[in-house]
Amino acid sequence: MKIAAGQFTCVPADAAANVRQMTVLADQARAQGGTPEDPRLDAIRKCGIATVVNCVVATVGPRPAIGTLVFGADGELLTVYRKQHLFEHEQAVFAPGRRDGRFEFGGVRFALATCYDNHFPDLTARGSADGCPVHLASSLYGTAGGVDEITAIYPGIAEDLNMHVVLANHVGPAGAWTGCGRSSVWAPGGGLLAEADTQTAMLVMADIG
Repeated sequence: MKIAAGQFTCVPADAAANVRQMTVLADQARAQGGTPEDPRLDAIRKCGIATVVNCVVATVGPRPAIGTLVFGADGELLTVYRKQHLFEHEQAVFAPGRRDGRFEFGGVRFALATCYDNHFPDLTARGSADGCPVHLASSLYGTAGGVDEITAIYPGIAEDLNMHVVLANHVGPAGAWTGCGRSSVWAPGGGLLAEADTQTAMLVMADIG
């Protein structure tokens, strides 16, 4: 199975523009082999490959959540994960999720985590204990120390839990932040399989078996 992590620069408050960028990256991944009912996501759902997308999702309460939506190759919604560990400024805007994220695709089980979630070893360890050989992480690490954080955290997850770890990070401006890119894939044991640069909207791809 081939897996790809895509990084790009989001357009603030413009879902249509961001979906177009994600669709381009999904099309590139397919060419290289590799709310859930919101119609703005239709283009992604029709791209013909399984995709993992982050966006704001509604909850039953007054605050939305930071969500991870997983679509199968046929566009079917496989799962929705809501970020559990909210970072500082997020706590005043979003509601935390209460359940871990898992899904199965192509006979492989995947664990999900979003940005600050990955700083909590208990969360990442639960995915390994639950039989997931692949850990998928999406994030926004900034240019002020973000590359150091990435290299300090994600190879360690791969090494300690003997999992493939796939990180998709933001690149370019995002409000008060500037994403540092460096989307990467690590092998079980912590070896680096693929790595993006710090400036370019691009894909990194690796074979995870």
